[in-house]
Amino acid sequence: MSLGHVSPMRRLAAVGLLASLAIAGTSCDADARAPRKHAKPRAIHGPNYRPPYAAIVVDDKSGQVLHEVSADDPRHPASLTKIMTLYLLFEQLEAGKLKLDTPLQVSAQAAIQRPTKLGLKADQAIKVEDAILGLVTKSANDAAVVVSEAIGGTEADFAKLMTLKARMLGMTSTIYVNASGLPAEEQITTARDQAILGRAIQHRFPRYYRYFATPSFQYRGREMRNHNGLLGNVKGVDGIKTGYTDASGYNLVSSVRRDERHIVAVVLGGTSNAARDARMRQLIEEHISQASVQRTAPIIVEAAAPDTPTLAAITSATPTPSPAVLAAASVEPAAKVEPAAKSAGADQAQVPMPRAKPAKSTPVAEHPPRRARHARTNTAATLNGRAAASASAATQPRHVERNVGGSAPPE
Repeated sequence: MSLGHVSPMRRLAAVGLLASLAIAGTSCDADARAPRKHAKPRAIHGPNYRPPYAAIVVDDKSGQVLHEVSADDPRHPASLTKIMTLYLLFEQLEAGKLKLDTPLQVSAQAAIQRPTKLGLKADQAIKVEDAILGLVTKSANDAAVVVSEAIGGTEADFAKLMTLKARMLGMTSTIYVNASGLPAEEQITTARDQAILGRAIQHRFPRYYRYFATPSFQYRGREMRNHNGLLGNVKGVDGIKTGYTDASGYNLVSSVRRDERHIVAVVLGGTSNAARDARMRQLIEEHISQASVQRTAPIIVEAAAPDTPTLAAITSATPTPSPAVLAAASVEPAAKVEPAAKSAGADQAQVPMPRAKPAKSTPVAEHPPRRARHARTNTAATLNGRAAASASAATQPRHVERNVGGSAPPE
């Protein structure tokens, strides 16, 4: 029907409707062409985010503890877990069971790991060296599972090997349940144990430890930058590893060599990447000058493994220390180190030991450790004594925060 056969009133209404539709269409086209404003990035954490804090600084050459705060309280390691994953991988390389160019098969289980990851696909293969670089730079969770399955058969069995190795190194308060550090309530460590591991992996594998200083690497056309922001920015820092989950906070183990001195420092529970790095810088600058220039402490080596380790013995949170552990000399915390006479046997010892007398915790600028609440039953079952009372400080949720805005990616 044409508008000529319609009454004037209806004709006017029809013309008005057509005009409105034309204007609306023009507006839609304009909106489509106009650049859209990006939503303002929101912070991952609110102002009250205070994960449980702990820290320690150890003089590698003397073995002395130069600083500590809550160093024996249970904490979640997050991606610091991958230091032990790499320790066991380096062991396989040293023994000749794997080579740097050995291809490792990617399982479906490895491929579905949550970020951060390399984006490996099931039935692909990744070379050992690429897996190492993916772990130390991108902190790739899929690569961690690939390594665990290649060595242990399953990630769960590999985690038992990790815990057993921790015991052999004298890490008496650490339990591993996965190879990546993704959230798991039962996965527990301490700042002191991480300092032991940070020193041991250098002593045992100086050839492979150099990978921790890698600033970035290219994988399948993508550049993976190291999450450790202190590399190249703080004099003498040569590694080693960052970590983050919502429950653990922002973690970092650092190794620093400067003017013939060598310290290993651990910060657990930073409120952000920037806060954690600032605290680590402060600890380094305050204590590096107190470190010894001469080695007087033995290097860290492993105690003998049990002859027939049972599942309970491997996964127990409170194993009975071996005679070698009980016989090892303890280390007293001290700000000043008096060099001891170097003996013929000072280059090796079976295991390092925690200090005999606990040092008083000193306040820190970032935030003090929170008071522990009652632990959940399943976490408390893995700890004893004072550790059980404070286990809830490390209670971990079942998710990893996603990277939003300018915050660092979860690991």
